Amino acid sequence: MARDTIVDEVRQVCEQYAARFGFDLDAIYRDLKKREQRGEFTVVYRRPRRPGAGTRTRPKRRRAATSN
Repeated sequence: MARDTIVDEVRQVCEQYAARFGFDLDAIYRDLKKREQRGEFTVVYRRPRRPGAGTRTRPKRRRAATSN
């Protein structure tokens, strides 16, 4: 499988960011909340989708019954 350089770069940045906080999830959360409050980025909240809504464009085909 070919490596995706963009995915590799994103993973590297995430690893470096987590390492700054000693991989402590609470510390990472606090940092992200501070940055959000300072306006560095905006978190977008959306309503959850209904299960299965918009996942298929065509109705399922039924399988023919087989007899043994």
